[in-house]
Amino acid sequence: MTTPIPVYFIHGLWLHSASWQPWVDLFREEGYDPSAPAWPGDPDTVAEARENPESIADHGIDDVVEHYAALIAELPAPPVLIGHSFGGMIAQKLLGQDRAAAAVAIDAAQIKGVLPLPLSALRATLPVFRNPANKRRAVSLTAEQFRFAFGNAISEEESDALYEQWTIPAPGKPLYEAAAANFNPHSPAKVATDNSGRGPLLLISGGKDHTVPETVTRATLKQYRHSDAVTDIIGFPDRGHSLTIDSGWREVADTVLTWLGRQNLGAAR
Repeated sequence: MTTPIPVYFIHGLWLHSASWQPWVDLFREEGYDPSAPAWPGDPDTVAEARENPESIADHGIDDVVEHYAALIAELPAPPVLIGHSFGGMIAQKLLGQDRAAAAVAIDAAQIKGVLPLPLSALRATLPVFRNPANKRRAVSLTAEQFRFAFGNAISEEESDALYEQWTIPAPGKPLYEAAAANFNPHSPAKVATDNSGRGPLLLISGGKDHTVPETVTRATLKQYRHSDAVTDIIGFPDRGHSLTIDSGWREVADTVLTWLGRQNLGAAR
């Protein structure tokens, strides 16, 4: 009997790991062995996370990478990593370290070397950057801030519902680290983009994403120009940063499943 391919879903800032549950259920139905481990310090539930923001605070990119690397080391085989936003950056770093069979980075946060910094991205992250002390804190979004950063391509009603269901405080530290990446030769946002021996990578962009605009994802693709490994990009022109959790999530998930099949990483049935 073939052992199912393990899949780890990695969330980004402001969303609880439980927001991946529909994806976990779908991938399990498709024959994978999926799970969505939380970031270090994240409580088990959304309610607990909102009540205990101090447990989430002050975790940086390297902390998160090392956390997932330790989990991966316990698996029977290298997993497929599917990350959203900062989770997409984490997935790319782990893939570059040869810890994964493949990675899918959905609206992934900027890695070192990516230069575009659209105004909408600055506005989306302003709740963190307005106060330098937030580097060591966990910061929450208001429903209005969430609509701009995540829910601008869906109805206000759906955005508000997603906000109530899934949002948690987020550590400010990763945003500060990413913002300084191009000025720091040892930045934790640096990815081994020239690794030609790694597994395949799929970058996914949302054409209406305010937080990670399409220009950022296309600039990320260019960072991989010195690698011979498979690096693909797929765009969803009418989608925003909520594309993994809103009512259109299944279209994105099915696209990922199809791509994995093309990489000979389809689930055994």
